[in-house]
Amino acid sequence: MSVKKLKKVKKLLGNLDAEATGDLIAAAADIVLILDKRGVIRDVAFGSKALSADIPGRWLGRSWPDTVTAESRSKVEAMLQDSGSKAERRWRQVNHPAVRGANVPVLYSAIQVGSEGRVVAMGRDLRMIESLQQRLLDVEQSMEKEFSRLRHAETRYRLLFQIASEAVLIVDASTGKVTEANPAASQMLGASVRRLVGRTFAEGFDAHGSRDIEALLAAVRTTGHGEEVRASLAADGREFVVSASLFRQHDASHFLVRLRAVGAEAGTESTESTPAQSRLLEVLEGSPDGLVVTSPDGEILTANRAFLDLAQLATADQACGQPLDRWLGRHGVDGVDLRVLITNLRQHGSVRLFATTLRGEYGSSCDVEVSAVSALNGEEPCLGFTVRNVEKRATTNLKKAQSLPRSADELTELIGRVPLKDLVRETADVIERLCISAALKLTGDNRATAAEMLGLSRQSLYAKLRRYGLGDLGTEK
Repeated sequence: MSVKKLKKVKKLLGNLDAEATGDLIAAAADIVLILDKRGVIRDVAFGSKALSADIPGRWLGRSWPDTVTAESRSKVEAMLQDSGSKAERRWRQVNHPAVRGANVPVLYSAIQVGSEGRVVAMGRDLRMIESLQQRLLDVEQSMEKEFSRLRHAETRYRLLFQIASEAVLIVDASTGKVTEANPAASQMLGASVRRLVGRTFAEGFDAHGSRDIEALLAAVRTTGHGEEVRASLAADGREFVVSASLFRQHDASHFLVRLRAVGAEAGTESTESTPAQSRLLEVLEGSPDGLVVTSPDGEILTANRAFLDLAQLATADQACGQPLDRWLGRHGVDGVDLRVLITNLRQHGSVRLFATTLRGEYGSSCDVEVSAVSALNGEEPCLGFTVRNVEKRATTNLKKAQSLPRSADELTELIGRVPLKDLVRETADVIERLCISAALKLTGDNRATAAEMLGLSRQSLYAKLRRYGLGDLGTEK
C-alpha cells in the first residue's frame, strides 16, 4: 500500500485499538485464524455457530496444515510462505473435514502482521456458493436432457414428414403462407419445396377452389375443425381433396393441410367395383349401429356417425387416434372389456354380442352389445367393431332381475349388466325357490310337511311362498 493510501486510511479510521481491529477482521470473514511464525494456530474465530459445529476438533495449538484435508495441505503451506510477500496475494480454496457429509470448502487469504512473524488467515465459507453451483449444474443437465429429447423428437418428426406418402403442408394461420411442405406435396402440386414455401397456399388453384380453401381455413381457425373440400389446379385442372387441422407452435397458430388426389384411392381396382364400394360405404356410414375400425391395439382409425352420437362427439377427428376403451367399457374396469375383445379376436377371429357399456364424452352411459371381426392378414391390419345400443333391452332385463331370474341361463344373461354382489344374491334366491318348489312337489303341495322337510316354520314358508309367488296361498294344508 502506498504512503498516500496509508495516510488516507489513518485519517478515515483513526487509531484503532487491538479489540476494534479484531472485531473488524471477524466481521469481514467467516473464519479468522491467528498463527505464529511456524504456522501453529494461536486463536480462531468463527463467524457463525453453524460453521463451527460443522468443522470438528479443537484447532488451538495445532498446525494449520493439520486441520485441512490431504489435497489442501500444499495450498496452506504455499499461503504461509507467501504471507510475508509484498506481491498481490492469491485467495486459495482449501477443504476442512466435516463432522458429517461432504468437506467444508473455505476460501483463504493469509497476511503476515507485526514484527514477530504472526500471520492472520481470513476465510470465506463457500458452501452456499457450492450449493448454488451444484443447483446450476443440475439445472443445466436437466435442460440438456430436455433439449436432447426435443432434438430426437424433431428428428423423428422430420423423418416421418419427409418419407410420408401423404401430401402434407404446414401453413401459417395468420398469413396463409406455406412454411413447410413434404416431398409428396411437392410432387403432387408439381412444384419444388423451395417454390412452395413462402407462397400463399390457395395460390395455384382455380377461383372456385381458392374460395373453398379459404372458407375451410377460416372455419378451422374459428371452430377447430372443418369439412374437407375439393379444389382444382388452375394450370392442368387436376382435382384434390383438401382437409386441414389447427395446432399451435411457439405461440403461433398453424394449419396442417393434407392433400389427396381425387380418384387416387381407386388404385388398380376396376371401374365396375367403385360404385358398389361407394354405396357400401354410404350404407355403413348411415347405419343406425355404431361402426368403428381400430388398429390391432385398439386405437380408433375411423368411426361412423352412429358411434359419434353414442360417444357424444362432434366430429370423427375427435375419435381418431384415441383408444377405443376411452369410451367403451364399464365403470371401474377401464380397459378390461376391450382387452377381452381383442384377445378373443386374435384367438377366434370374431366375437358376437359381447355385453358392455359405452360412456359418452359428457358423462352419459348406455348398455351396448358389441360384435367384432379381425382383419389382421391384410396390408393394413385392423379390427372392426359393431356397437348396438340395447338400453331398452337392458331395462327389460333389469326388470326381470328385480322379479328374480328363473334359470341359470337367465342369470348368465345378467353378467356384465348387474353387479356381482347382486348376482350372488339373486343366485341364492333362485336356489331357495327351486328347493321350495321341489319340496312342494315331493309332498304333494303339503305345506306343513314341506316346511318340516326344509327345516322352516310354517310362517317362514308362507312368507317365502308369497315372495316367490309359489302355490295357492288361499288354502293351507
